[in-house]
Amino acid sequence: MEYISSDTNIWLDFNAISRIDLPFRLPCTYIMYKEALRKEIISPSELLDGLQKRGLIGVDLTIEEFFYADELSKKYVKLSGYDRTALAVAKFRNIPLLTGDNPLRRAAEKEGVEVFGTIGLLDKLYDGDYINKLEYQFCLENLLEHKERRLPAEELQKRINSL
Repeated sequence: MEYISSDTNIWLDFNAISRIDLPFRLPCTYIMYKEALRKEIISPSELLDGLQKRGLIGVDLTIEEFFYADELSKKYVKLSGYDRTALAVAKFRNIPLLTGDNPLRRAAEKEGVEVFGTIGLLDKLYDGDYINKLEYQFCLENLLEHKERRLPAEELQKRINSL
C-alpha cells in the first residue's frame, strides 16, 4: 500500500464540498505529523475525528525528519513548521506529498519530492475509476464555486470543459 504525506488544506478542500470520503477510495494511506493533526485540523470540530475514522494516520517524526524540518526553515522562510514537517516526512520516507499550498509545492519540487494537490487527487480518483464522471464534475464545479479555497480556476474549468 502506498503512503502519502498530507498537508491540512487538502482536507479542508474536500470538506468544503462535503466529499471528505473520496480520497480514501484510493488504495493508499494518508499520514500527517501528529501535532499538525491536533493543531491544524480544528474546524469544523468533527472533521479530525471523521478523517481519523476513515484512515488518516498521525505519525511521529524521526530524529532525521525533525532535523531536516529545522534545516528547511532556513531555506524556505515562507513555510510554516507544519509545512516543513509534512515535507520532511515525504522526503525521508520517499513518499509523495499532498498539498495545495504553493510555497510548499515549490519547496517540495526543489527538494525532489513528488507533489500533487486537490485537483491532482481528483484526477487520480477519476482516471482510476474510483469516482465516475458525474462525481468528478460535481467536485470540480463545487470547488470552482468555493473561491475561498484558492484553487486555480483555470485548471478546474479546463477539466470541466473536457468532460
